[in-house]
Amino acid sequence: MFGKIALIGIGLIGSSIARDVKALGLAKDVTISTRSADTLKRAEELELGTSYTVSALEAVKDADLVIVSVPVGASGAVAEQIAPALKKGAILTDVGSTKASVIAQMSPFVPEGVHFIPGHPLAGTEKSGPDAGFEGLFTGRWCIFTPLPDTDADALAKLRAFWEALGSRCDEMDPQHHDKVLAIVSHLPHIIAYNIVGTADDLETVTESEVIKYSASGFRDFTRLAASDPTMWRDVCLHNRDAILEMLARFSEDLAYLQRAIRWGEGDKLFDLFTRTRAIRRSIVQAGQDVDAPDFGRHGAPKKD
Repeated sequence: MFGKIALIGIGLIGSSIARDVKALGLAKDVTISTRSADTLKRAEELELGTSYTVSALEAVKDADLVIVSVPVGASGAVAEQIAPALKKGAILTDVGSTKASVIAQMSPFVPEGVHFIPGHPLAGTEKSGPDAGFEGLFTGRWCIFTPLPDTDADALAKLRAFWEALGSRCDEMDPQHHDKVLAIVSHLPHIIAYNIVGTADDLETVTESEVIKYSASGFRDFTRLAASDPTMWRDVCLHNRDAILEMLARFSEDLAYLQRAIRWGEGDKLFDLFTRTRAIRRSIVQAGQDVDAPDFGRHGAPKKD
């Protein structure tokens, strides 16, 4: 599909893209760039690309598709660095979990004639680094584009075809709408998980390791989310602040309602809430975003994370 693809950043998402591109033969050349010489060396040991460099500027020379896979707070600095070497007609995209901020950071540096199409594959695990990636990560998962008003239709179609080749289902959203949706389906759950595990860590000193020793499946699954890359999630919180604060406020109101129901023994309200939320789980399974198996489908399924 492309003569040359440049991957800027080779963590979980970047390395999974590299593996799929290689397995599916989607590019003649794949140049990988990351600031860490050790990480770059590991990517080379894993044979994720055809060439490797610590210089993002060098990596994007003659690239037909450039995919930026860095923490969202670094997006603008990367765009500024690579801008002089981007060739006319190239497609520039990203995989960041926030879109309005990424657009604001990167757009000022995109040269005329380069097709900047922000994107976000909704896939991943709590693991990070080049070893964390695997083939098929994007299969059956959504990839959302937030095109700019002047986005070239042919370039968008080509990028869409690329992600579909990786197995993704594609959709388009307004950047602000994307950020609000992701605040509730991704960002808030991670924040809650970090908070609960932090609270348990405080209790750990009181309960003499019983929090860890007797971890039930609920707490254990929160720890999986809370094990995600701290740099990435710090940047998500800072760069999707307004939407996250709005969702946190709504969550706090609902939590207060639940607190009152428990305090006053209002079992009917508790039952209604738990019944309604149980239906959401069934809807997620029906939508193909998980499997209806015990333990969220992890036991007995191929281990990918």
